[in-house]
Amino acid sequence: YEGPDRFDVLPLLVATDGAIARLGVDHRRLRPNILIAGVEGLEEREWHGRRLRIGEAVIAVQKLRSRCVMTTYDPDTQAQDLSVLRRIVDEFGGRMALDCAVVRGGLIRVGDPVELIEQEPAPA
Repeated sequence: YEGPDRFDVLPLLVATDGAIARLGVDHRRLRPNILIAGVEGLEEREWHGRRLRIGEAVIAVQKLRSRCVMTTYDPDTQAQDLSVLRRIVDEFGGRMALDCAVVRGGLIRVGDPVELIEQEPAPA
């Protein structure tokens, strides 16, 4: 992690399998940096202001991400399906997945447990 000025356009994007399953599309349409498995339905929508500990890293959940037309493109064929964005607007208020910021950088591996925390505990 090189610091908050090293992202392309927007901060770290985190998505959950529960929300993506609810939308019913390939998760790659949302282009998340991190995909969290084992989350029920739209539970992620209640995480604003909390933190996630993943592996050695801690990230802060800032807000739900407003989605754009890029979600309408199939990641394999680039065919456009405008109904995807229409559903995101109609069913999810135009926002899906989480804008997050790195609080403490660290190694994250596929399969690492994810812990939802209020804030990082003070050092002992």
